[in-house]
Amino acid sequence: MARGRKGCSVTTGQQWDIVTSVGLTALGVAAARALETHREDRLISDPYAAAFVKAADAPAPMPTSPAEVAALPEDSIWAQAKMEDYMGVRSRCFDDFFLEAGQAGIQQAVILASGLDARAQRLDWAAGTTVFEIDQPKVLEFKQTVLDGLDAAPKCAHRPVAIDLRENWSAALTEAGFDPSKPTAWLAEGLLPYLPKEAEQQLLETIDRLSAPGSRLAVEDFANVGQIFEDENIADFGKEWGLDMRELLHSDDRPEAPDVLRGFGWKTEVEGSEAKAARYGRDLSGLFGQMTHASRFVEAHKPE
Repeated sequence: MARGRKGCSVTTGQQWDIVTSVGLTALGVAAARALETHREDRLISDPYAAAFVKAADAPAPMPTSPAEVAALPEDSIWAQAKMEDYMGVRSRCFDDFFLEAGQAGIQQAVILASGLDARAQRLDWAAGTTVFEIDQPKVLEFKQTVLDGLDAAPKCAHRPVAIDLRENWSAALTEAGFDPSKPTAWLAEGLLPYLPKEAEQQLLETIDRLSAPGSRLAVEDFANVGQIFEDENIADFGKEWGLDMRELLHSDDRPEAPDVLRGFGWKTEVEGSEAKAARYGRDLSGLFGQMTHASRFVEAHKPE
């Protein structure tokens, strides 16, 4: 059993759909990607994000256009947070990661806790690439239903793996056709803060065990997620969605992910989100901009 910051328990068999618990946060991220797609200076284009939000019938407003944001009360979190700024930077960072991995000859990719980002459908993958997506069964089922309704075809060999990461996901991944002898591009986006210390360590150990030399890993990491949510304005972020983010995120002390990976022999590069945003010409503002002191992007390479 894992416990959150205030003692919220998550048992191994517990699942969520797209409008409850962590699934609802994935829906919020999809709404932010839809808003980013409307910008003239957009960093990404996600033509499916708005459809996910509309199909979900969320219990709280999830605007997908500037007009919908403008129609909300001025004190709405969507007007204050400017979540799309950060999510645009984050999504672009990891889109670039996969495209660069493909250019380097890596033809196997694994997206951990993939949520509602339809990278298999929206990215131009290198020829011969197989993309594995791991997430809760109900989340993947919902996503595929919406994509089927849009006739959205993947631009790669696409293999969803419906399993909870707290279960034996490595076996399920292998059964789905994953080949540990081939270099792999791994992504852990918006994932680590939801894992307790032991689960994060096990996740990184499993990635290392399954990674052939030449593999790459991209991680969204937070130096101290607990400190972020000591700010009451940020702590209130999930209230419009009926969530207390402090109940979902783990702030226990733990070894930093780049240090763990270096201990396994990986070469790592770390860039803060503010510096990454500057390279993309984006100024992070709003409540999400206050996260930049702790948020960072890690890219790691397993030497050949």
